[in-house]
Amino acid sequence: MTYALLITAFVISTCGLIYELIAGTIASYLLGDSITQFSTVIGVYLFSMGIGSFLSRYVEKNIAFTFVQVELLIGLIGGSSASLLFLLFEHIDNFRILLYSLVSIIGILIGLEIPLLMRILKERLDFKDLVSQVFTFDYVGALLASLLFPLVLVPYLGLIRTSFLFGLFNLGVAIWTIHLFREQLPWKNSLKTTAYFLVVLLVCGFAFADKLTGIAEASTYPDPIIYSTTTPYQRIVITGNTKDLRLFLNGNLQFSSRDEYRYHEALVHPAMASIQDPQDILVLGGGDGLAVRELLKYPSVRSITLVDLDKQMINLFKEQELLTRLNDGSLNNPKVAVIINDAFVWLRTTSQKFDLAIVDFPDPSNYSLGKLYSDTFYKALKKTLKPAGMVVVQSTSPYYAKNSFWCVDKTLASVGFHTTPYHAYVPSFGDWGYVIGSLEPFKPADEKRYPLGLRYVSDATVAQMLCFAKDMLPTVSTINKLNNQSLVHLFESEWSEYVDAH
Repeated sequence: MTYALLITAFVISTCGLIYELIAGTIASYLLGDSITQFSTVIGVYLFSMGIGSFLSRYVEKNIAFTFVQVELLIGLIGGSSASLLFLLFEHIDNFRILLYSLVSIIGILIGLEIPLLMRILKERLDFKDLVSQVFTFDYVGALLASLLFPLVLVPYLGLIRTSFLFGLFNLGVAIWTIHLFREQLPWKNSLKTTAYFLVVLLVCGFAFADKLTGIAEASTYPDPIIYSTTTPYQRIVITGNTKDLRLFLNGNLQFSSRDEYRYHEALVHPAMASIQDPQDILVLGGGDGLAVRELLKYPSVRSITLVDLDKQMINLFKEQELLTRLNDGSLNNPKVAVIINDAFVWLRTTSQKFDLAIVDFPDPSNYSLGKLYSDTFYKALKKTLKPAGMVVVQSTSPYYAKNSFWCVDKTLASVGFHTTPYHAYVPSFGDWGYVIGSLEPFKPADEKRYPLGLRYVSDATVAQMLCFAKDMLPTVSTINKLNNQSLVHLFESEWSEYVDAH
């Protein structure tokens, strides 16, 4: 029995950390700024565990009975937590109240587990062995959870199924404890009936997790969802109707097929057409292949190197016919080499040189993205350019987030680039901004340098892009450094003001 209870410590520790990771991940998906969300979730969770540990002192009788009840509650609440958070996100005014209430309840219950288990074991082990063995199994379980979660559970099961699965593990602990203490427990038949009912409930939830996800996301997106998946790095959702195809990453719109040509033509052609005989091009991000599609319109291009972190995203836009029609099969072009890597890491090791680097990352909404807009990153990027090389950075909206936009411009200038900020109107996004960083002063191309068939970019539109109204000029001037991530703070404050106003 002693070893069975020690294994129980291992199981409940693994489950407890999984619930914590699920809550932090969902918070970062739905609320943005992953560091802030994980930090606050972990803080509330640990504080609540402390409350649970304190409350355990008031359990004086029927300790095994109370332990079983706690496991049943954790199995139910923890197991259904992910589905509850996703389903209710669009239907309550203050999602954070729900989030931290669930985290607190689960934390208090988990805080009760180890003290109760140690009291059950105290008659079977010496105190020094009790403490060392229980906490050894507890910490090993935490290690297993931290490895399984990003490498296996999220990519292959998703958050909702993972939540239900570990809820079942807690229910398994409850059933096993009922069996071990069957001669001592009051109301053991009622406990068994409750446990098996909850097992059936969670098994149904596990089996129908895709439908639950579909219901949750259907209320979030205005158009029908035609594809969705969770990768180790992000939640990918594609919606579509007869006129429009849209890509969302972690709930944020990345493009609409109705007007993406405006965004991608503006991203690529003002810089690309100004380069004499561009041959070797680097694309960082842009796993949808739409920027690559525009680059392949230049006959002089001999190689395009695309670096993106998410292999599933790349495969999606290489293989799905609906998407390859949109990007003209650009990712399957023999001129294109795809590298699956973190651009921040890859830049520091590559020896390749490029005529142009297109930087098409998502907006700097969290610190993991903010580092890709830092002076450290731009210094490394500058080293990959040929003597007359250029970079173009998508730089969020100069209207809705003007200080964030000009922070990108100032950060590029701080590492020695001549900067040329410009903007274009993309109906799905509004006024959107870009910055060209060049090693020599930038000169816009003549009309004849642009490829035939462009739908938006021309001499006239580029001239308009280079002009900024007074309400787009910055009120704050700062450089985004790796150790302060000032851009992330600016971006979050500016966009939150816009979201709150609407």
